[in-house]
Amino acid sequence: MKTFLTEHLRNVGFAGHGGVGKTSLVEAALYDLGQINRLGTVEQGNTVSDYLDDEIERQISINSSLSYGVWRDHKINIIDTPGYSDFFGEVAGAMRVIDTVLLIVSAAGGVEVGTEVVWQEAVKNNVPRFFIINKLDRENIDFNHVFEGLVETFGAQVVLAQFPVETGPNFHKIIDLFRMKMLVFKTDGSGDYSEEDIPAALNEKSEALHLKLVEAVAESDESLMEKYFEAGTLSEDEFRAGFKHAIAEDVVFPVFCASATANIGIKRLLDVVINFAPAPCDLHEKHGENHEERKTQDSESASAFIFKTSSQMHVGELSYFKIMSGTLKTGMDMVNTSSGNFERIGQISVMSGKNKENPEILHAGDIGAVVKLKSTHTGNTLCVKGKEITYPKIDFPEPSIRSAIRPKTKGDEDKISHGLHTLHEEDPTFVYVNDGELKQTIISGQGELHLAIILKRLKDRYGVDVIEEEPHIPYRETIRKKAEAQGKFKKQSGGRGQYGDCHLRLEPMPREQRFEFVDAVVGGVIPGKFIPAVEKGVIETMERGVMAGYPVVSVRVSVFDGSYHNVDSSEMAFKVAASMGFKKAFEDASPVLLEPIMNLMVKVPEEFMGDVMGDISSRRGKIMGMDGEGRFQVINAQVPLAELYKYSTTLRSMTAGRGLHKRSFSHYEEVPSDQAQKIIETAKKQHEEEN
Repeated sequence: MKTFLTEHLRNVGFAGHGGVGKTSLVEAALYDLGQINRLGTVEQGNTVSDYLDDEIERQISINSSLSYGVWRDHKINIIDTPGYSDFFGEVAGAMRVIDTVLLIVSAAGGVEVGTEVVWQEAVKNNVPRFFIINKLDRENIDFNHVFEGLVETFGAQVVLAQFPVETGPNFHKIIDLFRMKMLVFKTDGSGDYSEEDIPAALNEKSEALHLKLVEAVAESDESLMEKYFEAGTLSEDEFRAGFKHAIAEDVVFPVFCASATANIGIKRLLDVVINFAPAPCDLHEKHGENHEERKTQDSESASAFIFKTSSQMHVGELSYFKIMSGTLKTGMDMVNTSSGNFERIGQISVMSGKNKENPEILHAGDIGAVVKLKSTHTGNTLCVKGKEITYPKIDFPEPSIRSAIRPKTKGDEDKISHGLHTLHEEDPTFVYVNDGELKQTIISGQGELHLAIILKRLKDRYGVDVIEEEPHIPYRETIRKKAEAQGKFKKQSGGRGQYGDCHLRLEPMPREQRFEFVDAVVGGVIPGKFIPAVEKGVIETMERGVMAGYPVVSVRVSVFDGSYHNVDSSEMAFKVAASMGFKKAFEDASPVLLEPIMNLMVKVPEEFMGDVMGDISSRRGKIMGMDGEGRFQVINAQVPLAELYKYSTTLRSMTAGRGLHKRSFSHYEEVPSDQAQKIIETAKKQHEEEN
């Protein structure tokens, strides 16, 4: 197959809130690019991007998907990303390798929470942005309202590059403010269009909006601003060059019009991508973790960044990469600077959904895939030995939900562990841990749907069934006041006896401190050699807990008196005595149960704020504050972890899928006494059953 030099490459990502039509837009683009000969639909499950069984079954994008096409002697690499927050890790990975993001907004929904999340990720990665208002053929569309929402949310640098002559079923004419022409699209789905003069009734509006576009470009560059003031306008060449520069520098964000399902607006958009979206070599140098720099040019030493890993049946692990510098060929030897291991590059491929072609060489800035790398995973860097560079890892979102699993069949533990490890390597936003304290395997991810997909893949690929259950809560025990007690262990049963005697004082400590042991013995009433045994007895008892079997924290323990026997005292005797004394003192020190409190951030459209706040209060949550962000409200709260099981499902239901939440650990707090009593009774009953 033909390969393309860096200046003839464009790497674009389609991103936005769930359900805005990203996959349908990619399908229309691939049709117009000649990659497919008929338009597939999400409903029929025959699109290029959504080819996995999970995606076809649920009719949503779950993985980012790579495809490409050739337009006017340029290769356009397209990454279709999921819109649901459960799969935002795929967006984070894609943002590291695309050079322009096409941020899709539904004309019916306008700016959504997901729009903002993608924008913020693009800002973090310095990715230029175009907006596409899709679904303009829907009934009851208010184009101006949607555009005003974009400006209100993202600033005055959002400017119209196009506007529709009419929305709804008659949408097929677009005023193009670059060309100052009316584009008339055929309604047969071919994507073809012709150019006509702008109707007289729209001339004044078009001129005013064109002027705003020219002003936005002029304001992005001082020299252009001077020319604009002097001449009152910019020449076509100045405008085109200025616009391309403004896009690359993230200072102008143009808005385009489309209907993906009717294939209207797409061919013109492909022209715009070729003319104005930056080539990989137009952007700034790429920096390594140690401040090394690489230009995206063939003349530089070869380096590649792995942004996605996918395990496929009968193929193996497929590593998706972007060539950050130099060229890549099959058979090259490279070093993984993240692990220090060497890798030989197998057959390189360019992907179009699940289909692939095998070029001889790929140039700087191109995106491809390679199979069966031995020990290279998402976020790793490959480069030529002696010319090392390590690109920063992908900043994946922290998990926002946790669940517990156990095998349905005994003996499957090893298979489950291997499967979970592989699934984590493929998707780093999925995390698991075998928690010894909770005696459960805890899995964490971005939402219930995310975990459901993970467990389905575990079953399909590794043949193991698991039972999902509510994760135990890592409660803690502590005290509220000072108390003292004697622990005396005396045993005589023929031969040498056992004798240990110690007096302990327990005092509460600040919550952030776990434990302090103080040797306050004077006069040798307990020989020094037995003091470590006392401490050990205390620590072991704290780990096992006193009230309900949860670890004890924030306690200072002082041993201040005691006695011993020359013959019968031993380390074991003092360890048992210390445990007895600790339990007695603990029970007299006003013991309490502590529970983990989470910081909860919920972002929702304003109309759902009351319902969300009411729900948080019903979960024993405390509202800490609220902030307005455009048309959204951000609620900051603190909620007990015990009340957040399956919260994302509740939030999605409450907000029609338009709410987003994040959580992080805050601190431990006392459990209300009525709740604590239930927890203690349950723990004791469970302990009795286990024994």
